[in-house]
Amino acid sequence: MSSTNHASRTARTPAALPRSMRAMVLERPGEALKAVDLPLPVPQPGQILLRVEACGVCRTDLHLVDGELPEPVLPMVPGHEIVGRVAALGPGVQGIDPGLRIGVPWLGWTCGRCHYCRRHQENLCDHARFTGYQIHGGYAEYTVADARYCFPLDDALDAAEAAPLLCAGLIGYRALAMAGDARRIGLYGFGAAAHIICQVAVWQGREVYAF
Repeated sequence: MSSTNHASRTARTPAALPRSMRAMVLERPGEALKAVDLPLPVPQPGQILLRVEACGVCRTDLHLVDGELPEPVLPMVPGHEIVGRVAALGPGVQGIDPGLRIGVPWLGWTCGRCHYCRRHQENLCDHARFTGYQIHGGYAEYTVADARYCFPLDDALDAAEAAPLLCAGLIGYRALAMAGDARRIGLYGFGAAAHIICQVAVWQGREVYAF
């Protein structure tokens, strides 16, 4: 590491943080993840550094490991159902304080300029990047994330129980919101998102039917 890069890291990384971390890395599709030591990532403008508390295992993570997703960035730290606490802030981040409980989802970055982004449909962005697929994810002690796509989480939530809400929970919430005030809800299929919808809908007093 050059002296310039070392000075930059020292200036932007609080002394209380380690200089390295343990992470599970996918080097090649079809191979087991490897436990390795990596340099602690430094948050860039608009990013936050998180100390990971928990990260769920989604079926998409297994697709990645099995080589069923096209053109992944490798080597990659998988994991996109991340719960953690803010350890450091990159330049320009506002409204987020160190120590805040944060959730990080699958959608990790969008361009902000394409047709979909301009219509507030960032999930359809032509140039989107996804956590644990094109951006390093949460199977590590620390990770960085775009502050725009992080969610504050209640301290009372159990980290492991909250993690699936960052993927299946978001998908289910969107579907349930589209149903409006309907008192009878039909679920086509009953995977991770549907079983979360079912619990919420029953708690709300709705009738739920699965097909």
